[in-house]
Amino acid sequence: MLQIIIQGLLLSGLYALIAVGFTLIFSVGRVLNLAYGAYLMLGGYAFFYVSQTLGMPKLLGVVAAVAVGVIAGLMKHRFIVKPLKGDMVPVEIATLILAVVLQSAVVLMFGDSSKILHSIIPGVVQVGTVSVPYSNVFAMIVSWTVLIALYLFIRKTHLGRAMQAVSMDQKGAAISGVNPDHVNMMVWGISGGLGALGGVFFASYTQLYPAMWVAPLIIAVAVVIVGGIGSIIGTLIVAHIIGFMEVMTTSLIAPELRGVFTMALIIIVLVVSPKGLFGREEIH
Repeated sequence: MLQIIIQGLLLSGLYALIAVGFTLIFSVGRVLNLAYGAYLMLGGYAFFYVSQTLGMPKLLGVVAAVAVGVIAGLMKHRFIVKPLKGDMVPVEIATLILAVVLQSAVVLMFGDSSKILHSIIPGVVQVGTVSVPYSNVFAMIVSWTVLIALYLFIRKTHLGRAMQAVSMDQKGAAISGVNPDHVNMMVWGISGGLGALGGVFFASYTQLYPAMWVAPLIIAVAVVIVGGIGSIIGTLIVAHIIGFMEVMTTSLIAPELRGVFTMALIIIVLVVSPKGLFGREEIH
């Protein structure tokens, strides 16, 4: 039971970090960014290239991963989202195609074999009878820190309040002096950075391979749908529900059933409460 609790906490924090950037995009830009998982893939490979191929400090690898994610988000907004004027279906199709293109580019650069990322912080800590890698503890601490910082940023800063205004009503926000294009651009950049950071930890938790973007995309969609579009608190709570249920399923029943509970939960919530358990369409 102690092992399930510890693994559940670690996995849940990671899922929350993965999902929060996705909910930012949808609540502010009204776009299901189906290339969101590609941010995680790019972040993982950027960390691998800088820290393991070039042999530079791992912290620099994390910084490089976040930078790549931010740039990818900004470029996607500039050359895909903005020209299509946020028209949801064309943007979603374009982002999905982009994810496949980026996967092919990664295969050309790094090959299609999976890679093991070195632990950001080597060693383990003993919690009762459970050995917990320091890198997993660090990932959970970073996840919580980022989520709290993001929540305070949205609540307390001028840009955060502008993001809330745009998520509620873009035309109304523009009338009140907010530039929706600027806000959307910043949101895509922030989302890309968050996704890439999550990708470093996700690839460390699993493995790094070109098609790794699919699994975190499904996780992000599940957490956002169940938690409620725009709800950071909902994202955090549901990430923990899904994380714990996945750990319990794989530990007590069968590892092959990973993800089955998540899919079932999505269907149930869509039928019973389409806006999610905590959701509104604006970010909060």
